Amino acid sequence: MPDGPASRFPIPDLSDMPEDIRTRILAVEEKSGFIPNVFLVLAHRPDEFRAFFAYHDALMDKPGNLTKAEREMIVVATSSLNQCQYCVVAHGAILRVRAKNPLIADQVATNYRKADITERQKAMIDFAIKVSTEAYAVSETDFETLKSHGFTEDDVWDIAAISAFFGLSNRLANVTNMRPNPEFYSLGR
Repeated sequence: MPDGPASRFPIPDLSDMPEDIRTRILAVEEKSGFIPNVFLVLAHRPDEFRAFFAYHDALMDKPGNLTKAEREMIVVATSSLNQCQYCVVAHGAILRVRAKNPLIADQVATNYRKADITERQKAMIDFAIKVSTEAYAVSETDFETLKSHGFTEDDVWDIAAISAFFGLSNRLANVTNMRPNPEFYSLGR
């Protein structure tokens, strides 16, 4: 496993972080057993940390017609497209855990069209990929296709927002040279 720095930017000491950020990071560590590097890297910019995780939580932790596993499928597929090693590895681990399937993340990251997922999920990812690569071309035909698979207008918004948000996340992770924690590689396997 790589033992290089988690980021090319400085990572503040936990003791130097604002209380709310330190509290959140320690809660994540208590729950997962380690601190995902994304928390440490983004703590470099406290206001952005707060905004990033507020939007992340609003998208990924809410109830709705998209399961938490399906939300992670969107992240893994679009992050693979954007060549974001951190997000593919980290969210791949979360996908394996949420889907209770040790193979799914590798399948979705490599070629979701051949993955063992439903046609509905493939349509969802098709749309997420379109948002990532050519959002300007999204049309009513896309909405009709998603509707035919049982997605609502709110679901379409969620798919697009997750794709767009992780486009930002992927770019930051790549620019910061954010490294996946070694723990992610074996989770859910």
